[in-house]
Amino acid sequence: MNLLYPEPLKNQHAVVTGAARGIGAAIAQQLAQAGAKLTLMGRHAEGLQDLAKRLQIGDRVHIQTVDIANAASVEHAMTAAVQAMGPVNLLINNAGQASSQTFLNTDLAAWQHMVNVNLTGTYLCIHAALPSMLQAAREGSHGRIVNVASTAGLKGYAFAAAYSAAKHGVMGLTRSLALELARKGVTVNAVCPGYTETDIVRHAIDNIVHKTGKTPEQARSALASSNPQQRLVQPEEVAHAVLSLCMSGSDAINGQAIVIDGGELAG
Repeated sequence: MNLLYPEPLKNQHAVVTGAARGIGAAIAQQLAQAGAKLTLMGRHAEGLQDLAKRLQIGDRVHIQTVDIANAASVEHAMTAAVQAMGPVNLLINNAGQASSQTFLNTDLAAWQHMVNVNLTGTYLCIHAALPSMLQAAREGSHGRIVNVASTAGLKGYAFAAAYSAAKHGVMGLTRSLALELARKGVTVNAVCPGYTETDIVRHAIDNIVHKTGKTPEQARSALASSNPQQRLVQPEEVAHAVLSLCMSGSDAINGQAIVIDGGELAG
């Protein structure tokens, strides 16, 4: 944070999906510290309310429950957010889910769920937020869309075909929309974390333990081993990358995948 400008995002309205915990909560925390007004979106009001209390930013926070895979729910939530906090300036599409199974055990319902939550949900949120964002950009306030993708959007992972396909779709959406909006004051980028200390990874560890008989420590080490630093990425590290993309000085960063993986994809 620039100490000369302690609130560089003051008066900017940021919408964060999947905000209640993990990467979403870390993003909300850093945006709040930068002075942004926040709409916290998620499926359960309780977790959002707990986060809002921890942020301690008074009337700069609005809570909105939403099912991001449901078009009507997203449209209602985004309309309410704009009414409460003003036009959307920053949209962080963080909500997502992962599952692990062989391809032959991935039935159509499981496939569609991964696509609906991870890809269609991102589309719906952008589609609902973009009109107000473009209007704000025309009035001189830059727009930022940051999609939280994954290294699984840049490479394949065994036993995660549906998740990886959906995240590859998020990357295609990011790059295409970045070109479409390049001259309209809105940038579109993605951050691509490797295995991160979140509920998704904790569930993956439980799954490995159940299927292989490994201890939780062994399962955790197996996931961390893909990172050359031999550790899991921390949510705050992903949030820092998101925050930097939201700043006014990031105007020329557009259509990019910012990888946070300790060097996993470098080799």
